[in-house]
Amino acid sequence: MSPSRDVPLRRIRLRRPTTSLDDRLKLLRKRWRLLLRLSVSTSLAFFISTQLLGHSQAFFAPISAIIVIVAGAGVRARTLFELVCGVALGVLVGELLILTIGRGTWQIALVVVLTVIVSTLVGIKGLALTQAANSSVLLAAVVPVANAGNPAVTRFLDAFIGGCCGLALILLVPRNPVRDIDTETQALLRRLSGVLARCAEAMRLADADLAQTALDEARAMQPDLQALESTAVNVTEIAKMSPMRWKQRGHLDLYVGAVRDLDNAIRDARVLARRTSAMLRHGEAAPADMHLALDSLARAVEIFADDLSEHDDFAEAREQLVAAARIAVEALPGAMTMNTAAIAAQVRSLAADLLYASGATRDEIDASLDFD
Repeated sequence: MSPSRDVPLRRIRLRRPTTSLDDRLKLLRKRWRLLLRLSVSTSLAFFISTQLLGHSQAFFAPISAIIVIVAGAGVRARTLFELVCGVALGVLVGELLILTIGRGTWQIALVVVLTVIVSTLVGIKGLALTQAANSSVLLAAVVPVANAGNPAVTRFLDAFIGGCCGLALILLVPRNPVRDIDTETQALLRRLSGVLARCAEAMRLADADLAQTALDEARAMQPDLQALESTAVNVTEIAKMSPMRWKQRGHLDLYVGAVRDLDNAIRDARVLARRTSAMLRHGEAAPADMHLALDSLARAVEIFADDLSEHDDFAEAREQLVAAARIAVEALPGAMTMNTAAIAAQVRSLAADLLYASGATRDEIDASLDFD
């Protein structure tokens, strides 16, 4: 066989799945709330429209419920209400347009194009945009049955009922906001502790490459921090909207209030890692016990993470944070360099940021970190 024929054959290979069946089963188990919302909201919306209102073509009721539940996941309360009203009004306007221009081949093309244009201009994208286009096709293609009433009114009501059912299920079967934000916070704090531990190990071994690795990891934390900030907004909305989650608002406020201080702590860790890298690259000797301060600080971050998750009083975490700052200050030699002084300062700053995150006041922090 010639080489020219071998090339296409080598390319024709079935790709193995990137996830295993067990992974997909785990994902399915995590989506039980979504499955429950979809099943209950669609059937309830269809029942109300067909059995209580007597609509014979109530397909927009379950469709609207699906759009609100899927496209409305994680959005703010105002946006969610706008989505419910927007879906219903879109159906109303589309049906009025169809009543004017009629149904047919070119009408479908026109309505779909106009729907996509308008949806894009108002910021609808992704699955919501797909659903909007699908709805426009149904509007243009499905002819209302005789004696079924005004189709603009009935389909508007169906869409509104479906949207309200979807909204109701979001409120009645909400995600666990504390678990959601805890998962992301714990991952971020583990990475922060790892950065500090790597800096400590780099000092012990005088390994500039390891310090650079720690710096790269600290810089790579920014996207996760931004995701956490977005999650904090979303879970706050869930706790406000859903009566099922009102009792979690106190614990949730602790997480949300800590996000800004975690941002500052991660910035401090980046500066600390950069200074550690610079110190070792320039051949400066690390202060004798500075690595112990970083080890203590890494441990303090782990304790803080546990206390945050358990809604504890942070007493042990605070003690460890203060101890780490004290070790760093006492480790400074008589003749400090710019890098060693900056490292000690960042250890103290990071400890202060996490003390703030634990609920300590400015006066309490100043008193705790005053080692003069």
